[in-house]
Amino acid sequence: MGKVVLITGVSRLVGGMTAQRLSLDPDIDRVIAVDAVPPTHSIGNAQFVRADIRNPMIGRIIAHEKVDTVLHLGVIMTPRQAGGRTSQKDINVIGTMQLLAACQRAESLQRLVVKSSSAVYGSSPGDPAMFTEEMQARHTPVGGFGKDSAEVENYVRGFARRRPDVQVCTLRMANVIDRSLRTPLADYFSMPVLPVPLGFDGRFQVLHLEDALEALRTAALSSLGGTINVAADGILTVRQAARIARKPFVPVLPFTAAAVQQVGARLGLGQFDANQMPFLCFGRGMDTTRMRTDLGFEPAMTTREAFTDVFAPAARRAAVAMGAQRG
Repeated sequence: MGKVVLITGVSRLVGGMTAQRLSLDPDIDRVIAVDAVPPTHSIGNAQFVRADIRNPMIGRIIAHEKVDTVLHLGVIMTPRQAGGRTSQKDINVIGTMQLLAACQRAESLQRLVVKSSSAVYGSSPGDPAMFTEEMQARHTPVGGFGKDSAEVENYVRGFARRRPDVQVCTLRMANVIDRSLRTPLADYFSMPVLPVPLGFDGRFQVLHLEDALEALRTAALSSLGGTINVAADGILTVRQAARIARKPFVPVLPFTAAAVQQVGARLGLGQFDANQMPFLCFGRGMDTTRMRTDLGFEPAMTTREAFTDVFAPAARRAAVAMGAQRG
């Protein structure tokens, strides 16, 4: 019998495009795409099943379809996507708990892949230059998506202990970016003027959507377990990124983040999230040795290339592309 993959969170772009890509893979027999609402984009040849992972129905679907691989991509990054912070936490944390409970009872299950985030490492002045997978956050995220991601990973580790026969792989991804993808980082760099913390210049990595999709495909077909950092080569600082995006920036005091968010919203200057201020101050970096040596995955774009492709003005993107062709 061929591989049967179930993917959660397919109404959002990453989940839907992952379902589409895996449905066309010759090594996969069937793809079952699950979400509480139908996707508005193509999911290829995947079979859509309308179901909420917080409902016991998800267990019946896994059992009936004899699913051997589950890709959990249903963790939501922003309260806006979920309809509020309470709904976001309910979907992310309670939804994951219910899905794992269903997976624990599934006799056919052989592999679980969970899309997590570099946000679990937090951002603080005492952070190492590069986090390896064995390291923990110096200051655990206390709210929002980072806190949800840390709780999700904790439940996944518990599942791995209870089902040692299942290969469990957690992908800690850097910020995924694409011109059609709305994230807190995209909202920030879409502002007409960027509030930059005075005296700080946080460094960060990104991952282009195309590379994120390929990493998920690779993980779905791999037999590797454990936690893996996934990010593009290279580092950018916030001010370097602002220059690439051709955005002016204004220095602000870090402790005024909440006021900056309120003023920005009142003046219609964009979606600035005050919770991003530690990231803008200190940033974070991940060591991706295991991604290359163990998972065997190499992103096609560097951090600078991916950021330029997504956020640079069209004229600059064309100039960079022409220079690459000449090179």
